[in-house]
Amino acid sequence: MIDDRVTRLREEYETEGLHESDMAPDPFQQFEEWYEAAEEARLHQPNAFVLATSTPDGKPSARAVLMKGFSPDGLVFYSNRASRKGSEIDANPHVAATFMWLPLHRQVRFEGMVEMVPEQTADIYFASRPPGAQIAAHASAQSSVIPDRETLERRFTELQGTLTGDVPRPAAWTGWRLAPSSAEFWQGRKDRLHDRIRYLGHGGSWRLERLAP
Repeated sequence: MIDDRVTRLREEYETEGLHESDMAPDPFQQFEEWYEAAEEARLHQPNAFVLATSTPDGKPSARAVLMKGFSPDGLVFYSNRASRKGSEIDANPHVAATFMWLPLHRQVRFEGMVEMVPEQTADIYFASRPPGAQIAAHASAQSSVIPDRETLERRFTELQGTLTGDVPRPAAWTGWRLAPSSAEFWQGRKDRLHDRIRYLGHGGSWRLERLAP
């Protein structure tokens, strides 16, 4: 039974803990330090994170996306505004994001509001994508029901013949920036006594607090 196999899965975390005195003054600097550590550890796609959105009446959905920019203004990701995530963001800009770097026994959680990046920013990033990905953005009406795989591939092939040279960014394809109001850094510890340090935005500065595991 799969339930029995899952029940037996256990791993002891022996990593060094988190101390408030060692944390950076703001979550952006702390995240940068951890992200660089994830890169140095050669983790596969350390920029992947789970983005959670919800409808105005509180029905949630989550999916993995890729971070394509990070600064003190927040983290940036791109997608189709007509997709489910895009529609939910339009209706309710409050979102949550979770990075999980299991080999390092680390997790980072952000919560806050998103806003669309300037069109010029979206244009620049779209232009940097491989030609196939650019055409796919035109071919796919993301999150809509399609009859079969062949329909999608046929549309892609058709566009390959018409979209040549500099492929324009689809009007519905854009980017969002998540400006966090809170950020939690989780470090796995022995006996499941994990360390959890949370930054809370407070009057233009950040307040640190420790959470029970």
